[in-house]
Parts: sequence; structure tokens; C-alpha cells
Amino acid sequence: MLRNPMNRTRTRRLVGLAAAATASVMLAACSGAAAGDQPAGNKDASITVAAGDITAKNFNPFSATALQPTLGVIYEPLYWYNFAKQSDPTPILATGYSWNAAGTELTIKLRHGVKWNDGQPFTAKDVAFTFNLVATTPALNPSGLAATAKATADDTAVLTFKSKSLMQEPAVLANQAIVPEHIWKDIKDPTTNLNENPVGTGPFKLKSFTPQSYVLTKNDQYWEAGKPTIKEVRYLPVQSADAASAALVAGKVDWASAYLPGIDNIMKSNKNLTYINTPAMTTVIVTCANSGLGCTGPQTDPAVRKAIYLAMNREQLAKLAGGGVAGVGSPTLLLPGRDDDWIADAGSAKLPQSADADQANKLLDAAGWTKGSDGVRTKAGKRLSLTVQTVTGWSDYILINDTLKQQLAAVGIELKPSQVSWNEWNAAQTNGKFQLSLDSVGLGASTNPYFTYNSKLATANTAPVGKSASAGNQSRFSNPTVDAALTTAAGTTDKAVQKAEYGKIQTVITDQLPYIPVYVNSMLTEFNTSRANGWPTKDNPYVLPAAWKAWDAGIVLKTITPAG
Repeated sequence: MLRNPMNRTRTRRLVGLAAAATASVMLAACSGAAAGDQPAGNKDASITVAAGDITAKNFNPFSATALQPTLGVIYEPLYWYNFAKQSDPTPILATGYSWNAAGTELTIKLRHGVKWNDGQPFTAKDVAFTFNLVATTPALNPSGLAATAKATADDTAVLTFKSKSLMQEPAVLANQAIVPEHIWKDIKDPTTNLNENPVGTGPFKLKSFTPQSYVLTKNDQYWEAGKPTIKEVRYLPVQSADAASAALVAGKVDWASAYLPGIDNIMKSNKNLTYINTPAMTTVIVTCANSGLGCTGPQTDPAVRKAIYLAMNREQLAKLAGGGVAGVGSPTLLLPGRDDDWIADAGSAKLPQSADADQANKLLDAAGWTKGSDGVRTKAGKRLSLTVQTVTGWSDYILINDTLKQQLAAVGIELKPSQVSWNEWNAAQTNGKFQLSLDSVGLGASTNPYFTYNSKLATANTAPVGKSASAGNQSRFSNPTVDAALTTAAGTTDKAVQKAEYGKIQTVITDQLPYIPVYVNSMLTEFNTSRANGWPTKDNPYVLPAAWKAWDAGIVLKTITPAG
């Protein structure tokens, strides 16, 4: 299972055991010698990155389906957050920022000497243009950024919000690609334009493109002196975990993010390979929970959702599907360890690992679900039968579903796993045409829980079934206590106040369970050290290093150096 970026910042697993042989042949044709035959060093100063499918030459930084290096490698934000640990934002295109006393005006100071890769100077006018384009184009603005912007000097941009908006800060500073006004002012429809010849400020720019692979070359006008030192980066589609493993072992790929069973054994027998695990997201069962917005099925009953939660043997799921590298999650949807200070009730810090079938049965009995002669419960003549969707080729999630089918049968719940294409899965979840769906949560504009909770739980970020909930709340969850807590948290930077509000949210979601947590995903990333040095390590996780991770990929590619 390979992982790829861009779509709602989730992991996108790329597929097809049947494609493994084809991919391996393609890799052999496109690359040089095998790992055991690698010459010392990297005279060409080039590397190859495993990428997702090339469906179009799409480098539009506003597009959910833009190609892998668009955000961070070609286009840059003002700041960057490292999700591998709690940390302050790192300056990229900006050097400083400040709010007015009312929290309605954000002044941003910009880096001097930056140029677009076509040689034009980068100024505050580009920043103002970008945010005004987002604010005036609803399709580019699923998060509801409510700001107008102006350039008050070449190095100063001011964003003005309609109301106190302190929690917009990470989204503005670190989750928005800045685009050049001199290019984008002439683009008639920024929502559909593929931007095939991207002009960005990032460390690399597009050199060549084919439907089989594409190559980026060093941006010689990059603002950070002496970087990058890698001259070329090839992006090569790799369709499956088997293909990724074969490509890494053969030395065809230098950087991949794939779940590889038995990864330690692979590494031991290949001296040039290393890996890092940086878990940051929680696997969840997304439920279409809200009958008031058109969801239908037994999962709209909170008792059913709670019974599923209780009937899980997560220890078994982690062993079988997580391959021994999955972590223990939290019912709060936060990350144990990194986010402990944000969890209000220590009793909610970690998920139960064993099943509590007795309690699950009691809940279902009390809710009027009675077992039939076949062991499946019914209520008002309707069976407690649920369909759970995942994507064809997502091997770990398929195994979760198959194991859950057996676990839930013990409490009278019939689970019907379904495998569909990624496009079908995405459309069903976004438009509410599903009952249960496996996904992961946990990446937002920063590590502050607001960005997980607001995206996944706010009423403003959902829509009735049949309409797109692209802002993130695919569960169709709506709760006034949660909405009020989010509003209060958004209006302050006082962490004690925010924690109290998040505690209210945690009380609701651990009871209502619109997203049923399973475990913390592994995030395995593999590197070939024969052609480049300076990859992230366990002791130095200077980024969240997944090859698909927006923004972080640019940090990696300008940090690594050719092996000499």
C-alpha cells in the first residue's frame, strides 16, 4: 500500500497487486543498476521518488488532485509546521507576523530577495492576490477563509477578517500556497485550470513530463542560499506495496512511503536502505451519522456506533492489519504522546484494546435491537446490517474490514465489506452516499486540535446527503455544544481556555462516536542512502517525511545532499 497526498490531507493508498509486475518492468526500464551494483556516490545529483498515478498534468496548487510535488516542492507557503513533533512555525516566504488587539487584522512581513522561477520578483502583491482570489472564489475556499488582503509595502501584506479570527492563523500562514499574480490574474477559471507549466518559488521547477514519469530540476534562483544541492528529482508511479518493495530493493527508487510487511527483514538484507515511522493519523470508521441531513441505516443510531466501538478487539486488528507497527489511538481522535496536554480527561487518553462484547450487547438490547435466529439483530423489521467501504488495494484496511466482520458478528452486527475505486470511495464519502467508510484523521493546518475538530465536526463544514462536504465533515455530524466550543476556541490563543473547550468536544464525541477510532496508523517512509544523505531519522524527525506530504517534501528535497 503506497501513500499519496493532496486529497483532504488524508493518506491515499495506491493500488493493484495485478499492477506490480507491470510497475516492476516499467521501473527496470526507467532506471539504472540494481542496489547491489550501485556505483559509489551520486555524480548526477539526482534521485527518484515513488509517486501516485499520473492521471493528468495537474500542477494547480488549489486542486485536490494536483500532482505530488505541487505543494512544498514547486509552490511554497508563508510558514511551515512540523507535524512530527510539537513545534513553532518555521518561516518560509514570510519572516514575521502580528495581530492587532481585536484579532481581526493580521500583518505579515515577507522575505526579501525571493523570485518566482520565471525570474519575476515575489512581492506582497502576490500574497494579497492569492488570499483575495481564495476569498472571492467559493470553490477554492472550503475552509471558509473570510479575509480580504492588501499590500501596504513590497514586503508587507495585511489580511483583514470580518470577525476575531486568531485560529485562522495556521491555515493562512502554513496551509496556503502563494501564487504569482502576473500568471494567475489571466487564468479565467482557477478551479479547473491544470496549470501545466507551474511558476512557483519552491526549490524545484518542472523540467519534463510524460504520462509515465516527470522530472523536476533545481531552481537556480531559489531564495535559500546554497540549496538545493540535489539537481534533479524524478517522480515515478509505483502502483503497489509489492512494487515499492521491489523498486527499493533494486535501487530503482530512493524515497517511498509504503506499508511494507516485514520491513525490518527487508532493511537488514539491504545495507543501502533505511526507514522511519512517524505515526500522526488515526484510522477511523467514518459513519454517515446524521439522519437529519439524510443519512440512512443503522449507523445513525448512537447505540450501534457505540456497540461497534466496544466490540472491536483492537489488539487483534493492530496485529493482523497494522503489521506490528500500528499505535494505540485515543477516542478523542488526538495522538497519544504528542497531544497528551490537549486531552482533558486522562481516562479518554487511549482506546480500549480488547473487546467488551457484554457491554456492546447490553447497549444494543436497550436500544431495541434483538437477535434473530441467524444471530443478526433486527429492529422494526430492519436487520442490523451495515456496508463498510474501502479502496481496492488498500490491503491493511481490507484486512481491518474482514477482521471486523468476524468481531462484530459476535454482538449481532452483520458487516458487509465493499471495495471500490478511489474515485468512487471519495465521491461516496464526500456526498454522504455511504454507511461506514474507512479513512484516517489527524492532519490539519497545525497540531492544535482545533483543526481536526473544526474540519471533522463543525456544522458549518458539512452538507446534506447528496451535496459535497468537501470542507471535511463527511459524517454529517452536528452538535450545538461542539459548535459553541469551536467558536470559543477560535477566538482565543489561551491554551487553558482552548483545552477546556476541547474537553467539552471530547465528552460529546466519545459518547456519540461519529468517527469510530481503530488505531494510530503507521507512517512508514523508506530511503535509499546510496545516492543521498541527510534523510530524516528517528533521532532527527525534522519533517513528517512521507513522500506525499504537502509542504514537508520541499523541506526534505532542499535538505538532503548527494552521496559522495
